[in-house]
Amino acid sequence: MSDKYLKRGVSAKKEDVHKAISNISQGLYTNLFCKVFPDALGGDAKWVNLMSSDGSGTKSIIAYLYWKETGDASVFRGIGQDALVMNLDDMACVGAIDKFLFTSIINRNKHRIPGEIIKEIIDGTQEYIEKLNSYGLEIIYTGGETADVGDVVRTISVDASMVARMKKLDVIQTGNIKAGQIIVGLASYGNCVYENGYNSGMGSNGLTSARHDLLSSHYRSYPESIESLVDTSVQYTGNHKLTDRVYQDITLGKLILSPTMSYTPVLKKIFNQVDRPNIHSIVHCTGGGATKVLHFVDKVKIIKDNYLPIPFLFNFIQEQSQTDWKEMFQVFNMGTRLEIYLEDETIAQEIIAISQSFGVDAQIIGYVDSSEKAEVEVKHNQISYHYFA
Repeated sequence: MSDKYLKRGVSAKKEDVHKAISNISQGLYTNLFCKVFPDALGGDAKWVNLMSSDGSGTKSIIAYLYWKETGDASVFRGIGQDALVMNLDDMACVGAIDKFLFTSIINRNKHRIPGEIIKEIIDGTQEYIEKLNSYGLEIIYTGGETADVGDVVRTISVDASMVARMKKLDVIQTGNIKAGQIIVGLASYGNCVYENGYNSGMGSNGLTSARHDLLSSHYRSYPESIESLVDTSVQYTGNHKLTDRVYQDITLGKLILSPTMSYTPVLKKIFNQVDRPNIHSIVHCTGGGATKVLHFVDKVKIIKDNYLPIPFLFNFIQEQSQTDWKEMFQVFNMGTRLEIYLEDETIAQEIIAISQSFGVDAQIIGYVDSSEKAEVEVKHNQISYHYFA
């Protein structure tokens, strides 16, 4: 990773975090997107319980800055969706597709974050849950905790947890990636039928880089949005304001704040039409982008040589920041946030058709080869970038 990225206090690999949690139980399986445990809730050996916790990261800071500049509190509506989807889609990668319990955890500085913003976050979360439930997901919003912790949080953080129960036989183990498989990639951007207009594909990762690389030094006037220990040389080094209209008359702020789109309606239909044994693994390309899969493989080479078109926002970030393309693929999802690994090309085409029926573009983006070690190769603009575990 570049010195600039590390100076901002973020890491795509989170080596220290993985080391810190190395002694915690992995549950029934290792290397899954969420923990899977015996069925403590139901006491049935044929069922399992799933648990996930995640959040919107520093995306809430961008919403805060946009609100401060414009007075538009509605930009916070998608932040709750971000926290929801980061949990929900991790669980869907394991095979859970209905009957979820969801709770939110909001920590705010009350001096800076009024109640109207809390209402926007909660209402936006409920609205998206109702939309997903119309596709048969059965998510129950159980409420949560809103804490006034101004001594800890300078603005606001939005996190969440989810619990689900599913049949043990239906669990999809991410570690089943083997040589000879093909990879279907699903787009993170576009005009999905269950989203409100164009989605830039930003998701909830890479926001620290995007914020500081795109936004101008004007935003240093909001010291509450910057960690005081971050080197000033990497603070707000861009040329833009959040209100600049940069793509199809959409402001930069609205592009970055595009809420993380859930793939669960697509996956539910896939699971209904494709036998699960034909789906070997599903990877949610969040933290780590194209290299996320390295957490789950050994002695294989993942070759991604036919990426979906990279959407405007990621090209814009690269152009404005001059970040190396290799780093771009490691920090951002680059327009492909879900990967499905399987062997049968006929089934791959069926999955692609299902995804496209929802307005989510998809295509075969690569394949898996044998190797002496875990490796990802991304080919872009006739250049290959190599990443190792």
